[in-house]
Amino acid sequence: MVKTVVGDEIRLGLIEDRLSQSSLTSQVGLVIGKLSSSLDRGFVFDLVPTPPNDAGEPPCSLIETTTTKDDKKRGSRSKSQALDTSTLVIDKDWVAEHSRQVSRMLLGGMNVVGIYVWVSDSSFKNSTITLCQTVNEVGEAAAISEAGGDERLLIHICFSPRRWTCRNCTLSSNIISNSLRPCDFKMGRVLSSLQTFKCTYNFELRLPIFHDNASDVPSFSAILRQGISVHAKELRGAKAIIDGNLVVSEDSCTTDGPHEIELLVPFMKDVLVRASSQKNIAGLILFGGSVCSFAYLNPKETVLQATADIKDDIIRSLKSRLDIICDEADGGLDPIDGNSKELHKEKLSEKPVSKLVPHLLRNTCGLSFPRRVFIPWLGNAFICDYLQQSETLEILKDHCTELMSIDVPADSSIILQPEDEASLFMNKSFWDISVPRYSTPNSSSEKGGKVEKRTAESSGRKAFGLNLLAAIFFLLLSVLLGFVFVRQS
Repeated sequence: MVKTVVGDEIRLGLIEDRLSQSSLTSQVGLVIGKLSSSLDRGFVFDLVPTPPNDAGEPPCSLIETTTTKDDKKRGSRSKSQALDTSTLVIDKDWVAEHSRQVSRMLLGGMNVVGIYVWVSDSSFKNSTITLCQTVNEVGEAAAISEAGGDERLLIHICFSPRRWTCRNCTLSSNIISNSLRPCDFKMGRVLSSLQTFKCTYNFELRLPIFHDNASDVPSFSAILRQGISVHAKELRGAKAIIDGNLVVSEDSCTTDGPHEIELLVPFMKDVLVRASSQKNIAGLILFGGSVCSFAYLNPKETVLQATADIKDDIIRSLKSRLDIICDEADGGLDPIDGNSKELHKEKLSEKPVSKLVPHLLRNTCGLSFPRRVFIPWLGNAFICDYLQQSETLEILKDHCTELMSIDVPADSSIILQPEDEASLFMNKSFWDISVPRYSTPNSSSEKGGKVEKRTAESSGRKAFGLNLLAAIFFLLLSVLLGFVFVRQS
């Protein structure tokens, strides 16, 4: 359980000054930081305000409570007194959606760890249930994979009187008024003390396409999502090498500068392929590429935590790219072989990936994942965004301004683009596998099978001829050598 929360004094000081100089009576946003279960501490890097919704309305507002008869007898109240009796109304779904999109942009060791509110003390007390519900929805939208990830923070910045308070909230479907527990909050050096770890992870997964049930065939996104989840379990058990040294202890990293991490995944440990048989496989998805990953570590945390954060960042990056593709209404596969009549009839390129049926694709197809780019953020830390093949760096400006409230530097050379080629997953059909349920007499699978059969027969005849010539050669050689030995004797 997090007992103490430390906020970056420079960054949070600037945010407090900006809020105090504004005319806002309420504001809600996300808390970006890290919750360390091993240290029982939370670290706050930044507070990001939730932008207005699609209709241009603010995500939160204050409404006055109902006036009672006793209030009428007391006479009219001033504006400040009216605000003190008001409650906070929050568009919880919009704040949750904001947290979902922001979590995609965060790197290892950084998460959406809660929400903050800028509101008076009385209004805060009158809105406890609403705040707990908002924290709960934000937690569900931006999950934290670390053990004990059911805790979130609620930071209250009170403008009258001016003070910061922090409360811990456990995610639960049963929201009650006493779900918030106070925890110590203080300012300190957070961002400037972070250590940077970098990893370039190359992978290639082979995901089988099953056809057990014709009425319940999986989509591309379902197969990939399942494959990523299975690979995540293997990746978490991988050994790590940091700066050339195998990580075997829970020591802290004392050296300065960025640290390179290499992951050693167990060889040939693909559970899905080993557990499969050719009788129920219609094809294979080859899913591979290169992922560039960063993680940021507090000096008091161990190097084992750094490797865990890198692994979480890799898995989160793969899932985020898949979510982005599935969110695109016009996403689809571009067939490599343009002569396929089946692909033309089905118009698969016009369908979203989430609705594609892989085992019906009878020729090789490919889909590029968005590539990851890194934008300077706070201190020496970066955040990331994803670009489709048709998108340029110009789109980063809108994303960062709207979602993270930062300006992208005009100098594009400081934006890191280590992933030159996007990750690619491919679908190939096994033509030598009998799939009578989905094949037709004139299908290309039968033609492919006949071609392979003829090729195998031709290869067999060639092999037999070569063996016969070799036997005759050795026989003649033996006779010649025997004749020579007889003459010499």
